[in-house]
Amino acid sequence: MTLIILDARTATDHFPGIGRYVVNLSGALQQVAPDLDLRLLRDPTAPTQRLTLPNLPTIDCAVSPFTLSQQWRVRQALRGIRTALYHSPYYLMPYRPGMAAVFTCHDLIPLIFPQYFKARQRLIYRFTHQLALNAAQLTIAVSQSTKNDLRRFFRVNPDRIVVIHEGVDAHFQPPSRAEIDRVKQQYALPDRYVLYFGSNKPHKNLVCLIEAFARLATGDQGSEIGLVIGGHWDRRYPEAKQAVEKLGLADRVYFIGPVPEADLPALYSSAAVFVFPSQYEGFGLPVLEAMACGTPVVCSNRSSLPEIAGDTAVLCDPDDAAAVAQAIAQIIFDPAQRVERRERSLARATQFTWERTAQQTTAAYRAVLSQTDSK
Repeated sequence: MTLIILDARTATDHFPGIGRYVVNLSGALQQVAPDLDLRLLRDPTAPTQRLTLPNLPTIDCAVSPFTLSQQWRVRQALRGIRTALYHSPYYLMPYRPGMAAVFTCHDLIPLIFPQYFKARQRLIYRFTHQLALNAAQLTIAVSQSTKNDLRRFFRVNPDRIVVIHEGVDAHFQPPSRAEIDRVKQQYALPDRYVLYFGSNKPHKNLVCLIEAFARLATGDQGSEIGLVIGGHWDRRYPEAKQAVEKLGLADRVYFIGPVPEADLPALYSSAAVFVFPSQYEGFGLPVLEAMACGTPVVCSNRSSLPEIAGDTAVLCDPDDAAAVAQAIAQIIFDPAQRVERRERSLARATQFTWERTAQQTTAAYRAVLSQTDSK
């Protein structure tokens, strides 16, 4: 039985996206590849987290990915394990794990948007990414867009990068009317609303979204529509709330903060349209989650988003508030469009499952191990 060690130290609230990747991938691997001896590298001292890892054997190593000491402490924890493969979902990893390694790259935001990061941060980011790429026999890119970015910024043999899309968790599906009513009441949501869910980091482009909504809100048809913004709020970036105050939209825009996983399907499903005007995404999981809940989507025409949304979403220039407003209006004021886009969303989402992700990841593991055995 082949031993696979998946580094699960990022399955914490500090890494909401990567943590969900680890949880969902490990659970799916457990189901589709029972011949693999899958073990999770875990930090037992990590803070309590909302993410729940599957019931799998663990290897404990009380060291954070952010510490230099992981370079020898993880290797010590894995010492004596033979014929194994180590998989890191994060670029801060042990760069000499003592066995074959696979690394998953999600995005390269500090290199795409250098203006948001200090020179020292960019230097460390580039250096540690290069170390991860050198350490791994194979790199998994979560989209073709991310693979293209890796080849743009690093000298990586394209044969050493495989594109494996993420999946959408099975609980993202249209909920019951009662569940929708419960969530709308709990968060005091308007009857009709445009939804954004994600962080408020600068590249998420929330100011442009608010400016686009202001165009809709001033028209006769838009007078009863609200804008709901959910997700983690980083106080370093207050620009979106400042834009709401400046445009006089305080009574029309609802900042609801983080939302538990259990409430997300109803939040998505009850929205008239989900809007994601991000300037860059390595994958864009919220778009896929919205589609799986049958919600029509408007999203950016950049990076990985056209790759994930296909012809299901209305694509637009994320930096053109008028174009974003027009794309939203195309769906929200046309009942026939909403019905058509809903059906297309549901169909598109079925193409992205964690089972498929796990099957392709298993194939990647086997390819690396076969190359290692042949040397």
